[in-house]
Amino acid sequence: MDSAGSMVSSSDGPDAPSVEGILAGKRILVTGVLTPKSIAYSIAEACQRHGAEVVLTSFGRAMSLTQRSAKRMSPAPDVLEMDATNVEQARAVAVAVRERWGGLDGVVHAIGFAPEDCLGGHFLEAPWESVATAMHVSAFSLKTLAAEFVPLMPPTGGALVALTFDATVAWPLYDWMGPTKAALEAVGRYLARDLGRRHVRVNTVSAGPLETMAAKSIPGFSTLKDAWVGQAPLGWNAADAGPVADTTVFLLSEMARGISGEVIHVDGGYHSQGAPLLDHRGEQEEQ
Repeated sequence: MDSAGSMVSSSDGPDAPSVEGILAGKRILVTGVLTPKSIAYSIAEACQRHGAEVVLTSFGRAMSLTQRSAKRMSPAPDVLEMDATNVEQARAVAVAVRERWGGLDGVVHAIGFAPEDCLGGHFLEAPWESVATAMHVSAFSLKTLAAEFVPLMPPTGGALVALTFDATVAWPLYDWMGPTKAALEAVGRYLARDLGRRHVRVNTVSAGPLETMAAKSIPGFSTLKDAWVGQAPLGWNAADAGPVADTTVFLLSEMARGISGEVIHVDGGYHSQGAPLLDHRGEQEEQ
């Protein structure tokens, strides 16, 4: 492997054997790329590194950010305009993908949004209109992507992967984003039920806190991030989306052909611990 983790030949000669990545020949659509710090950006890069062709989606004022980020990737993927809450736009992108590639093998749902009055301690005051927006963008949109893009997948199947944040517990200040993530995970399970007959796998990745633009909009994010330091058995680097990207690549690949309807935690093991870790080394020194 080279320093970026991609597979390379040990010889530069013309007869040297080539080694393909686990996504070689796959065509992957990735949503949610804004800046190079986006989790989706790391996922898109990892997909390319493992042999996939990638196309990104964005819309509105975010388009320019996504296009600038795309230029930093190699090769630079195209950016198609799609608001995932707009069925007509999703359908138009599906048509464009069919014309471009003839089909599609995987979709990454890295979309989440809640109005300001849904976060930061306003759970009881948040109006339905704001909650409905959060649910539509963050959860129902996965169904929209499945309905429009699964028909492009081959008879042998494909994969949808969505990003979540552990919805089995309540988090400080996360408020209505928690129920939207719970809804997202449930949508994933129901899609897994209905799409299994087409050999399409649907899974979600529950990531630990990562430093992204979206994280900046969550009040108290630094508190969540600090909690991981003392409770994740493997430790946690909030600046490194690599572990989440690598897990997503695995789920998009044929290596995950027997996995569907799953929520996979990539959080340094934080979710498995009931309380912060004790420093046993310090206790032994005191004795």
